[in-house]
Formats: sequence, C-alpha cells, structure tokens
Amino acid sequence: MPLTVTLLSLCQALLVTGNVLLIAVSPLIGASLAPSASLSTAPVATQWLGLMCATVPASLIMARLGRKRGFMLGNIVGLVGALVAVQALMSERFGLFLLATWLIGIGIGFGQLYRFAAVEAAPAHLRDRAIGLVMGGGVLAAFAGPWLARVSRELGEVPFLGSFAGLAAIYALALVVLILTQLPPASRTHGEGTALPMGRIVRQPGFIVAVSAAMVGYGVMNLAMTATPLAMAGAGHDFNHVSMTIQWHVVAMFLPSFFTGHLATRFGAKGIIVVGCLLLVASALVAQLGISLAGFNVALMLLGLGWNFTFLPATGLLTESYRPVDKARTQAANEFFVFGTAATTALLAGPLVSGLGWGMLNLVLIPVALVPMLAIAWQRHRQQHASLEAPPRP
Repeated sequence: MPLTVTLLSLCQALLVTGNVLLIAVSPLIGASLAPSASLSTAPVATQWLGLMCATVPASLIMARLGRKRGFMLGNIVGLVGALVAVQALMSERFGLFLLATWLIGIGIGFGQLYRFAAVEAAPAHLRDRAIGLVMGGGVLAAFAGPWLARVSRELGEVPFLGSFAGLAAIYALALVVLILTQLPPASRTHGEGTALPMGRIVRQPGFIVAVSAAMVGYGVMNLAMTATPLAMAGAGHDFNHVSMTIQWHVVAMFLPSFFTGHLATRFGAKGIIVVGCLLLVASALVAQLGISLAGFNVALMLLGLGWNFTFLPATGLLTESYRPVDKARTQAANEFFVFGTAATTALLAGPLVSGLGWGMLNLVLIPVALVPMLAIAWQRHRQQHASLEAPPRP
C-alpha cells in the first residue's frame, strides 16, 4: 500500500480522535451552558451543520486547488474553532460555543474526504483496501479520544477547557502530517469536460443506493450515539462509564475497516450493506433490554459495526457511479446528503431521548435501518426489468 495512504490513515486517526473527544464532552458542555435542557445537544448539531455547510465547497475547492491544499485549509479552520471554544468556555457563552463547534464542523467536513483521496492514491485493484486502511485509522482514535477526554476534563479551573486545548494540538499535528504527504494535483484526479447536471447525478440508481446506505448508516448511528451520553447520565452512569462506552463503540466502528474491503470484494458491497442494516436493527433490539452498563456497551458496539458495514461499502459503490468529470459534484452531493442527515439527527437526539426515552428512541430507528435494503431491491428490480425490455442482439 502506498505511503500516501498510510499518512492519510494517520490524518483520519487524528480527525476521529477529535471527533470522539467532541462526542464525549459536547453534550455535557451543552447541558451546562444551554438555557434549556432541550438545547443540550445543540453544540453537536451545530458541529454537524458546519460539516454539512462544508461538504459542497470542500469538494469544489479540492477540484480546483487539489486535495492537499483543501485538507490543510480544513485543518486551519478546525484549529480556529478549537481556539474559539476555549474562549467560549472561559467566558461561559453558549452562543460562542455554538460558533466554535460550527467552525470545527467545517474542518471535519474537509477531512471526511480523506477516504476519496485514498482511492485516488491507490491502484484501482486496491480501492476497497485503501478505503478500509484510511478508515481503520479510527481504531487509534477509539483509545486516544476517550483517554484525552478523561485526562483533559479537569485540567485547569474551567471544566473541559483542556479538552479543546488538546483538540487544537490535534489539528496542528494533522497540518504537519499533511505537509509531509504527497497527493496528486487536481488535474490528475478530476477529469475535464462537461459534468452532468446535479439533477441527473442524484437520480442515477447507483447513486441512490450508495447514498441511502450511507445516510441511514450515519443517521441511525449518529442519533443513537449522540443520545448515549445523555441517556447514560440519566440512568446514573458516571462520566468514565460514558467515555468507555463511546470508546468501545468507536472501536466497533473502525476496527472492521481492515477487512470490510476484503468482504466487499468477495461477497459484494450490497451484501455487506444488508448485513450492516441487520446489525443496526440488532443494536436497537438490544437497547430494549434495559439501561445497564452492559446493555449500553453491547448496543453501541453493534451500532458501530452496523455503521461500518453500511458506510464503507457505500463509499466504494459511490466511486463506481460517476465519471471523472462528475467526481466533484457527485462527491459533494453525497457528502451533503449524508452529513445533512447527521446534522439533523444530532439536533433531534436531545429532544427525542428526553421525550421518548432510550428504549423507544431505538425502536423508532428499526424501520429506518431497513431502507437501504429496499433501495437495493428496487435497483435490482430495475435492472431485471431493463434486461427483459432490451432488444435481442442480432
């Protein structure tokens, strides 16, 4: 595997380390600063909103300036956001903290494209393995993120101030790694010519299947994951239990990445997506068994596995759905839909877990988790119908 893919994996590890840190502390900061309990997950939502706002510009900027400059720009924005968060915590200003998480989200939005950069840096036959290796960088983050959340929580007189100082250091380190990373220029990764209109791109069956799998995988996972710290706190579990549960959830999200690509190559991406949907359902069913620590741990690990088996194969499917000239627009549309869903679910997590409770919240997610399976069946039916209507070959 090229050295570039390995360095991108390290960048992904640093990105996800920061994400895990934010998952653990942002809802708790929101609960302490927000004017009402219903806004406790608003900082998570504004983070995802920033990510969603970045999706289209990030793809278009990289098509013009190249991946390397685009990733460096994103890290700089994230670094500024972390510093703004430090100021917000010191002054106890909820609105300023929302601005900080929005800026951090923009930086994360640029970083979400690491997986596509890995595809461009690897030989075609290693595409799925390259995606898996880059996403597998999150395994390091599964341990570094919660550890950083625990040790930085009480550094200084202001709670969680050290967490965002650590986040700033993570973004600064990622900038150094990117400086050492050799990425091909935009002229080699994005084709020339006239791209399809966005309307035609989003109506293609291959795009619909890939995006529905990624949207559901990310949406179901993010809603349940964002609600977890609040549900566990309400059930009487302390912060260390919360951080450990999130840690093993993230391990389950990223550890399979080292072999998900092999499975997708052998059994087909759509087959792995079906397994991922069933794992999401299994997570929701386990959540019906109670609010013990073991129940949360098992449900969140199944949730992580379900995300991995839907989101990663969906990335591979998406790369098969466009021409080089349509790459920027297609990736931008995909990221907008997927992370727009993530932003919405983050905003809904607080009110839903407060109003419905942990068990009912997960019960509602079961039919949603089955949507990609319906999309796959629909595409298969279209293909069969088209083959029957095709004129016989002379």
